[in-house]
Amino acid sequence: MARTAVKPIRTLEGVDVKVDSQTIRVKGPKGELEFIVNPEVAIHQGEGELTFTPKSGGDESNAQCGTARSLVRNLMQGVTQGFERKLELTGVGLRAQMQGKTLNLTLGFSHPVRYEVPEGVTVETPSQTEIVVRGINKQQVGQVAAEIRSFRPPDAYKGKGLRRAGERVVLKEAKKK
Repeated sequence: MARTAVKPIRTLEGVDVKVDSQTIRVKGPKGELEFIVNPEVAIHQGEGELTFTPKSGGDESNAQCGTARSLVRNLMQGVTQGFERKLELTGVGLRAQMQGKTLNLTLGFSHPVRYEVPEGVTVETPSQTEIVVRGINKQQVGQVAAEIRSFRPPDAYKGKGLRRAGERVVLKEAKKK
């Protein structure tokens, strides 16, 4: 069995965890999240901790225990601290601006790109070349950041486009005469 699945999760202070058969509800200062655990995994709630054990001895059950533990840990972190992804616009004329629940992007196309921000996620533009995506659901924050980045991923030759903060783009060498 995976080593991560063996370790119990300590419930953080200010977080309320309820287990109903295979459903885990986590409530904290930033909001409430729910997760349905795979039927191959047994959940045990003790004093201030959660443990996950496989119901059968197969490899699939062992893998699902570690996955469930990590996902529940992310839920706890989300309702207490939240998650954040930063994107940077690199290149001349590339701009971002929030208008209500719509992100307006000028990406060098013949038309502006408009992205409707889904519920549960907030998007901010501290400057014209920065985009900050925040929320309590790690999967949803990452998905929104990936969708925004997909409008104009970094160019392989000049490096222009939308990139994650700190992402290093390896540029290709230009064609030689």
